[in-house]
Amino acid sequence: MSNSEFVHLHCHSEYSVENSLIRIPKLVEKAKELGMSSIALTDNANLFAAVKLYKAAKDAGIKPIFGAELVLKGEEQNFSLLLLCQNQQGYLNLSELISLSYLQGQTLDGVSITAEQLQAYHQGLLLIALPVRSDVAQHLINNQIPEANQQAQAWKDIFGDRFYLGVQRTSRTYDERHLHLCIELSLALDIPLVATNDVEFLQKQDFDAHEARICISQGGLLDDARREKHYHAEQYLKSGEEMETLFSDLPEAIINSAEIAKRCNVHFELYKKNYLPDFPIPEGLSISQFFTQESEAGLDNRLQGIKVDRQVYDDRLAFELSVIIQMEFPGYFLIVADFIRWSRDNGIPVGPGRGSGAGSLVAYALGITNVDPIKHELLFERFLNPERVSMPDFDIDFCTDRRDEVIEYVSKKYGAEKVSQIITYGTMAAKGVVRDVGRVLGHPYGFSDRISKSIPNDLKINLSRALGYFNEGDSQESKDKWYSEELKNRYDSEESVTTLIDLSLELEGLV
Repeated sequence: MSNSEFVHLHCHSEYSVENSLIRIPKLVEKAKELGMSSIALTDNANLFAAVKLYKAAKDAGIKPIFGAELVLKGEEQNFSLLLLCQNQQGYLNLSELISLSYLQGQTLDGVSITAEQLQAYHQGLLLIALPVRSDVAQHLINNQIPEANQQAQAWKDIFGDRFYLGVQRTSRTYDERHLHLCIELSLALDIPLVATNDVEFLQKQDFDAHEARICISQGGLLDDARREKHYHAEQYLKSGEEMETLFSDLPEAIINSAEIAKRCNVHFELYKKNYLPDFPIPEGLSISQFFTQESEAGLDNRLQGIKVDRQVYDDRLAFELSVIIQMEFPGYFLIVADFIRWSRDNGIPVGPGRGSGAGSLVAYALGITNVDPIKHELLFERFLNPERVSMPDFDIDFCTDRRDEVIEYVSKKYGAEKVSQIITYGTMAAKGVVRDVGRVLGHPYGFSDRISKSIPNDLKINLSRALGYFNEGDSQESKDKWYSEELKNRYDSEESVTTLIDLSLELEGLV
């Protein structure tokens, strides 16, 4: 266990997309290995990995701290700032600010917020003026001391004791100049300093792979002498002892990192309660009663004129209704049935139903699916049962050309603030990452393409498998399918291929 008080408050993960190599499980694993009690995640303008960090950190006995690095829009230039969530209100306000940055502050250069927006949603947030790139820091570096004092005082007036001046020693230009000027500003305005390290990767030796990722995102070459280099090998997850040594002349900056960590306490209620929009029901009926009526009427309509054992259907319907009502999901079924009915009434093609949802007789009765689960011997329990810890999920296919109309209908009926779309992430797959790394290393396209084509075409392929490194449970059939003798031979015998594949292995699978 580490004896250091230091807490990393400025860490990016792969969900910053363009400038980090850090995977959440590995971040937590490394933090635990270093004996850290807390770790912050501060990705660029997003909280994509917040739940992943929360679960992994809690399982490891580490306190998760949530925040984000945002861009502040200035009159002549933009600045960076770091916001950390002090409590639940802070988390909600940070979410609001991030949403505003995408809805109102999006340009070709990225997303940003305004000072007015930050002032409106500052409650529950701690502000750290980032070293070198914040408005205060830029004034200091440009020797605009009165302006720096004025801006720092303005933030202090808004945030009070929740405002800190960040300092770093990452061996990059302006770090030391900024730090010494920051000390003077801190003393003059009584604003505490805090040490950060702008973490982009876990170990020092990961720097080359990080540079390759930067070149892939920016379209540059690793060996291009004219390429601007914004990162340094010192931006790894240093141990608390390393940070204390680095700031041995400024121990209060280390202590303040721990104090900030103590002030940040955000707790997620995962899988305990589901929040759905209210479905409008007739007066005098509960939602369970209305749901039961609609389901029974729907089943009557479905079975009209059909010779079946009605008792079997009634028993199955009663069983499903009891489970759905017990789990408090009637509203979910009614909402889904509503927008599917609207779609069909407006001539928008809707699929008949697929996946485990087709096993629900209630879904069939309500018109969500067009598949009779009893006739086709489909199990309801595969879709929903009391042991399930997450919400049911209907797989619904709408006509691509008119799906936006369905989303618009749902937004208008239930409120735009209650409707969102689920994000998906692309990852760097085996063949693609080999071509990308080959390009940033300066190899001709044909060279990288030949290596890429030597990797077998299979959904479960990765570079390790293609090289013959398998898991214990892999079958011989799978091994034969995944292994590439050509790739392995070239990897073992050609230095340029070895370098390309080793670099690709570090980037493969990243968001």
